[in-house]
Amino acid sequence: MRIRECAGRGEHEAMNDSAIKDIKGWPWLVLLPVIGFVLVGIFAPIIMPYDPSAQDYSATLEGVSWSHWLGTDYLGRDVLSRIVGGARISLVAMVIVLVAALAIGVTIGSFAGYVGGRVELVLISLIDIALALPSLVIALALIGILGTGYWSMITALTLAWWANYARISRAVVTAELQQPYIEAARVMGAGHLWIFVRHILPHVLALVVVYASADAGALVLAIATLSFLGLGVAPPTPEWGQMLVDGMSYIEEVPRLVVLPGLALTLVVVSFNLLGEAFALQKVPRPVRGRTLRKRKLARAREETERNAVETGTTSA
Repeated sequence: MRIRECAGRGEHEAMNDSAIKDIKGWPWLVLLPVIGFVLVGIFAPIIMPYDPSAQDYSATLEGVSWSHWLGTDYLGRDVLSRIVGGARISLVAMVIVLVAALAIGVTIGSFAGYVGGRVELVLISLIDIALALPSLVIALALIGILGTGYWSMITALTLAWWANYARISRAVVTAELQQPYIEAARVMGAGHLWIFVRHILPHVLALVVVYASADAGALVLAIATLSFLGLGVAPPTPEWGQMLVDGMSYIEEVPRLVVLPGLALTLVVVSFNLLGEAFALQKVPRPVRGRTLRKRKLARAREETERNAVETGTTSA
């Protein structure tokens, strides 16, 4: 029985190793739709053939044609232009929320981990409270307080997303403070700010960026969800969630009004999720001039210790 369990465990580990090897080949594949989404969002004003909000009642619900590659909606608006414009809205909102949430989370988490004591206990309690509910539920509650609209959505999502980055940052800082090169830096007279910025912050950012790459897809979906519920981007601004709402009334007559923005949203969200998963599996310390950052710091600390020992021996002699 024990041999069978060991054999089963071995097969399971082999399957996991095989799956991981397969997943490690994903980044270059899933990068294509991610890069496409970013480029479309950046160059949307150039790519859009029409004003995405311009209405043409003489061309309502037109099919695919040379003048309208993906047809028009019930107000005669070009569907391709609205999908491209929606990509831009989602990209800008996602970047703003991620940058703001990372800044808040890394600052609070790193401060808690570095200072310790009662300050850490208070901040950990705050982080635990923020993590007690799903991010989207918190965002909905905050929008109920702040009101609907684009910037209210941005603020609500930022305040709902920072806590996980704070938790990760605090854990990394706490672990790094136990490393010998930190003690060596203190012995050499390095200040707290220098130690944090030079030795600890790179490790914090290396890990939270991996999580942020996976959160990008969840944020795009959250933005579309809030707009779908009428709490985010207001019409006639093109946004994928709003396009789904507009197309629901015509889903039987013109299903592409729902299918096309739905496909765009699905492709982007799945690609970001797979990219974050692949990055997490391939998470390796970044090499710096042939050595990892940590190895280089340990080597410096070791060299400094040996140099001090030699100087002490020379002085004694």
